[in-house]
Amino acid sequence: MKFEITEASSIQDLQQMLALQAKNHRGNFSEEEKLQNGFLSVKHNLELLEAMNQAAPQIIAKADGHVVGFAMVMLDSFKDKVPGMESLFESLKTLSWKGKKITDYRYYVMGQVCVDNAFRSMGIFDKLYEKHREIYAPHFDLCVTEIASGNIRSMKAHRRVGFEVVHKFRDEVDEWNVVVWDWR
Repeated sequence: MKFEITEASSIQDLQQMLALQAKNHRGNFSEEEKLQNGFLSVKHNLELLEAMNQAAPQIIAKADGHVVGFAMVMLDSFKDKVPGMESLFESLKTLSWKGKKITDYRYYVMGQVCVDNAFRSMGIFDKLYEKHREIYAPHFDLCVTEIASGNIRSMKAHRRVGFEVVHKFRDEVDEWNVVVWDWR
């Protein structure tokens, strides 16, 4: 099946991202399904996603005009607006990468990445990240995110594209791996 990687450019794109997010939220899956398919931990609303998209275009995969994947850009200015992300941003203040504090780099957080189940194993995940690097590497040194330790599928995929684990921590929800992709 044919797909394109592009920037979200309409309210419809953002609404379809939210629908895909809701469909893949951890609350919809059994423990076995989470291990097999991966899952998302955070939910956004349209107003927040619109603001995030205006600040930095969200990267999406579309097939036949429908969003089938996304990789969200979350700039530091949104750290207090997304419930569940506070602990990541707090930990970044204390973490180092290659002898320098992460917050001393030009970085942004990958808010979420998701590919519809029917479109997995087609290279969309890697292409979403390739587009991120193409668009954002001239402006940022690092792409940073966190992945639940139980999300084995996501951990493998992130390692494959170049992310490295720099820290693990536990909060009230889960155990998390903070990962960095160095673009310098």
